[in-house]
Amino acid sequence: MSDIVVRRLLIDLDTPPERHWCSGDAFRTAWFNALSMSFPSGEQFFIDAVRAGVQALPEAERVRFEPAIKGFIGQEATHRRIHALFNAHLARQGLVNHWEARALRRTQALEGADPRIAVGATAATEHMTAILAEYLLGEPAALQGAEPRLATLWLWHASEETEHRATAFDLYRAMGGNEEWRLRLFRLVTWHFVSDSLRQTVNNLWHDGSFWRWRTWADGARFLFGRRGLVRSMAPPWRHYRRADFHPQQHDGSRAASWLRDHATSFEVVSRPMQASPAGASA
Repeated sequence: MSDIVVRRLLIDLDTPPERHWCSGDAFRTAWFNALSMSFPSGEQFFIDAVRAGVQALPEAERVRFEPAIKGFIGQEATHRRIHALFNAHLARQGLVNHWEARALRRTQALEGADPRIAVGATAATEHMTAILAEYLLGEPAALQGAEPRLATLWLWHASEETEHRATAFDLYRAMGGNEEWRLRLFRLVTWHFVSDSLRQTVNNLWHDGSFWRWRTWADGARFLFGRRGLVRSMAPPWRHYRRADFHPQQHDGSRAASWLRDHATSFEVVSRPMQASPAGASA
């Protein structure tokens, strides 16, 4: 488990964004806005899941996981706050967040369940966000022409998702989570992630008046299904999660590390978690 640094993003989130802030592209804007709508409640679920999960471990294992868990929570809490600020602008534009309500109902249904389920669902979702992060960091066209401050927001978030992509996965394994449930939860998370993101994107387009425009759907088809589109790019790394020997650190994190190094003036470091003691270190 790598050391996870907590950072404060230094961008202006007081100024309202343009309605179609992503290069005037209604579909891409609506899709990114939809993802942002999911983050505050989603990040809180992840935080609660790993907090409960690490408490279920034997003491020696808790000590080993403590630095990574603290860093994970610190990063996710920061993402939650930043996206809540951004989402407030979306609400003032007349967009309605339906994704959050659906996610909260699913979260409530897990109350009292085995904590491994929430951690397994977190690990599966973290894989989805990590491979999305790889796409954003490796495909400049995804955010081409976006408001610079918002492009910075998304690439900072993507880089940090890459940093902590293995935390929940490792915790699930340490808790004794089995392969059958790992894959079952991944299928369920994939279904909800894809269906919720598309439903919220369509709803955003409806509310901003772009739903009936031919260009909206032409741009959307190119973004999703083009030669270097989202679906084609994410399909191979999505399948990797289903392998018995999968581990998140198998995916290259160099683009995230490079972005954070090259854009150090866009954030300030809040904390660097203390390393685990030698007694708690793994062999």
